[in-house]
Amino acid sequence: MKRLVVITVGKTHSGKTTFARALEKQLKNSFVMDQDNHAEFLNTYYNNLIPKQGANILKHSISKLIVDYGKQHTDLHFILCNSNRSRKDRLYLLEEKFPPNEIFRVLVHFDIPDEVLQSRVTQSKRSTQIFRGANTSFEDVLIRQKAESLNEEVAEPIKGEADRLFVIKESLEADAVLKEIVRIAEELSMQ
Repeated sequence: MKRLVVITVGKTHSGKTTFARALEKQLKNSFVMDQDNHAEFLNTYYNNLIPKQGANILKHSISKLIVDYGKQHTDLHFILCNSNRSRKDRLYLLEEKFPPNEIFRVLVHFDIPDEVLQSRVTQSKRSTQIFRGANTSFEDVLIRQKAESLNEEVAEPIKGEADRLFVIKESLEADAVLKEIVRIAEELSMQ
């Protein structure tokens, strides 16, 4: 059976986590890997090990370990619930960690308008324990992500980057995408 990896792409509060959890419930034999969980764990228990700036190598190492373990020791489908906005980092996942000859690759791009995201972050009740700086907020993250959108490294997924690309422009579209991904997984299980 060929496995599936679903990689979410989008700014903060675009619906990636909600989508991933709903997909995990509907997609048999799957699990969600969410780097926010790793960040919160590290900030809670290993705060002194976390770099004050730059890449959070420890968080990325935990994520890599989980992916490698899942590939080698399970037959589970992967749901990667992170922003994945950097084309370079996405291509690393798609080509190195989840090569096309081993796994069916799906990108789900949450292209939600910034004004909707702004409303969501101002009303957010999500834990800020995922952040390294005590003064960081989801509004700060959204401002940074808007600015990063002008950077060449941050790019929207394009057709052909993975085996399938879904674009969600409003939350109501998520259910149809969930159903289509489950259908793809069922087809793969019959091959």
